Amino acid sequence: MKMNRCKVWKLLLALSLLCSVAGRGQEAVGELRGRVWSQATGKAVAGATAVLPQLNQSVFTDDKGEFVFQGLAYGAYELVVFEVGKATWQQEVALEEPVLEVEVALRELAVELDAVEVQAEREATFGVARLRAVEGTSIYEGKKSEVVVLEAIAANLSANNPRQIFARVTGLNIWESDGAGLQLGIGGRGLSPNRTSNFNTRQNGYDISADALGYPESYYTPPAEALARIEVVRGAASLQYGTQFGGLLNFVFKRPPKEKPFEAVSRQTVGAFGYFGSFNSVAGTLGDGQFSYYAFYNRRQGDGWRPNAGFQLDNGFAALQFRPGERLSIGLEATVMGYLAQQPGGLTDAFFEQNPRQSIRDRNWFQIKWNLLAMTLDYRFTDRTRLNVRSFGLMARRQSLGALTPINNIDFGGNRTLIDGAFNNLGTEARVLHRYKWMGQEHTFVVGVRGYRGHSDAQQGDGSDGDGPDFEFLNPGDVEGSAYDFPSTNLAAFAEHIFTLSPTLTLTPGLRMEYIKTAASGYYKQRVFDAAGNLIVENREEEELGRSRSLLLMGLGVAYKPRPGVEWYSNVSQNYRAINFTDLRIDNPNGRVDPNIQDERGFTADFGFRFRKERSIYLDVTAFQVLYRDRIGLLLRSDEPPLFNDYRLRTNIADARILGVEGFCEWEILRYFAPADSLSSLSLFVNAALIDARYINTQDNSIRGRRVELAPPVMVRTGLSWQWRQFRLGGSLAYTSEHFTDATNARRTSSAVNGAIPAYMVADLSAGYRWRMFSLELSCNNLFDAAYFTRRADAYPGPGIIPADGRSWFLTLGVKI
Repeated sequence: MKMNRCKVWKLLLALSLLCSVAGRGQEAVGELRGRVWSQATGKAVAGATAVLPQLNQSVFTDDKGEFVFQGLAYGAYELVVFEVGKATWQQEVALEEPVLEVEVALRELAVELDAVEVQAEREATFGVARLRAVEGTSIYEGKKSEVVVLEAIAANLSANNPRQIFARVTGLNIWESDGAGLQLGIGGRGLSPNRTSNFNTRQNGYDISADALGYPESYYTPPAEALARIEVVRGAASLQYGTQFGGLLNFVFKRPPKEKPFEAVSRQTVGAFGYFGSFNSVAGTLGDGQFSYYAFYNRRQGDGWRPNAGFQLDNGFAALQFRPGERLSIGLEATVMGYLAQQPGGLTDAFFEQNPRQSIRDRNWFQIKWNLLAMTLDYRFTDRTRLNVRSFGLMARRQSLGALTPINNIDFGGNRTLIDGAFNNLGTEARVLHRYKWMGQEHTFVVGVRGYRGHSDAQQGDGSDGDGPDFEFLNPGDVEGSAYDFPSTNLAAFAEHIFTLSPTLTLTPGLRMEYIKTAASGYYKQRVFDAAGNLIVENREEEELGRSRSLLLMGLGVAYKPRPGVEWYSNVSQNYRAINFTDLRIDNPNGRVDPNIQDERGFTADFGFRFRKERSIYLDVTAFQVLYRDRIGLLLRSDEPPLFNDYRLRTNIADARILGVEGFCEWEILRYFAPADSLSSLSLFVNAALIDARYINTQDNSIRGRRVELAPPVMVRTGLSWQWRQFRLGGSLAYTSEHFTDATNARRTSSAVNGAIPAYMVADLSAGYRWRMFSLELSCNNLFDAAYFTRRADAYPGPGIIPADGRSWFLTLGVKI
């Protein structure tokens, strides 16, 4: 009997092998060969890059200008070829025989390519790259920049997992407040990650935050499934984009295919804890390239990892592009987003240690409505001069409802606190970029202006005593807390210039002139209750506040490129951040704002080294210093007796000095040893940051020499990614060391609003497979089910410790037509 079973198993194994061999024999494969030459000289172009984007494969041309892709299944492929200084060549080719040969003639290009035209270059540089010296009408020479290429990374895109998406961006402290990426919270170099407010946050180049001056928080995060890339430029971006210490964060959407009138993508995701995500898009180009369109709809909903954590989000976007001629392009974009989320509240340290999944708040809700409209105009006067104009507007609203009492106090019911904010702003930016030759070298400068008008309304008062999302004031005509208007005005002009001193050395000075006016008009109430909760005193205080300032920011960048693939760069730029009047009149028992708070000033300095060896090694190491004058931060304070409740005081604490080293290295192991092999890849990346952030120049002994809050001394992220033909597997590990949430470096408090963030380590795993028009993806977040938290909140979504999600899984099925 055992012999019979053995024979059966051997027979089945043989049949399986035969079927596998037969299947392989039936799958016709061939190779794509090409020769690349210059239209201007007729000579072969060595070192050009050929890319098959849908396979995420690239090769370089040899000394004869030739390249080859081997082992390709028969079918249609999009082939992209580019080289620095030449126009990108893009065409669909059909492999229907063992060998297909193509001739590629690259024309000279007098101006730099648009960001969309260099997307293929970024896709050929692992999952992260840097911005070119000039892109469109922006200058990035000598600046610390990083670009995340979404198509080239193995990550959970459906749930907008920032830990995976930004794994290759150095020095970021990432808050994890929900498991579906509803709100993005990232900060770097000692800056608070709170709703990414320390970055100038943009979408396709225009503002998307609530109010760039008065309330620069971003409640809207574009879905990762719609993105082509994410651009990050550090503090030196302040000269071109505005006065933020963090720099620029720009989400760039995918562009419609140039050769197709219609293309549709549908991705459906299911996951743990009732998660469902649906992403659907259409795109195309019509009328010989004159009209193009891209639109998507995204739905996300789930029950959440903790009780009382359900959510539902709807996000739509539509873009139209009209090109009446070769020189002019006009675009119109509209974004609509809304979500409703129940918030399980925070936990004390004791509750977290007992069970991080528990919830002791069941009446807290959060609602967002975000509407964006943008118009863009690009005009090329000549091959050396181009104009870009972008106008944008925002109509948005955020509403929070719940109990803001300290988390160590029981919620006995009663009226909840409702905070209602409405944001309406308009802005226009125009910039001109020009190239010219002088003393045998190519030079470039950009000049621009910005006009911005923002208006925010904020009200705080009593809401209903129920459990549901009833976002209505009990007394809308005379709310119990405060009611304010916050107008703001910003006028700015800037200029940056690349002086090419030699073929290997450039100097980039720049300046920005700013006029900023912020104001507040409204009232707040002082209310006193007796021990039984009865109101015994109520005073209404009318208030008018205003502040105008003019300032000049300057910067200087240097780049030295001794040979291809090697660059030394350095940059010093002044930074400035205006105070937010919107913070002044929010009554929160867990946090307060100093009414005499002042603006921040300082500078950011970078010195770095980049190295790239074809597509096998990429290295970027940066030493930096950030200096803040009168840095705004958080102090631990206590109420008067008899309560002695802990709270956070937001004020100008002291000067702060932040020193650090950020390093990123990615090694394409297989292509390092076998450059000609394009069938598979195995890449290892390491992203590390060491930071020493201290308060200096203060007479307060409780602060002097203390660590700056929210600045982890050590952050390390590493990952391994393997791809073979259409299959991709990637794993990552993230470590963040212990850090603090206030300037006194308190380790533990009764309310849990202040205290240490213990060190934590999290692992993720993702896999994906593409077959023709279909794709299948599987990911597991927090693979080893670590119990940890990344933030302590003084208001929503807390107060208290906000636990990060435990282990969760996601399965995505996609189709592209």
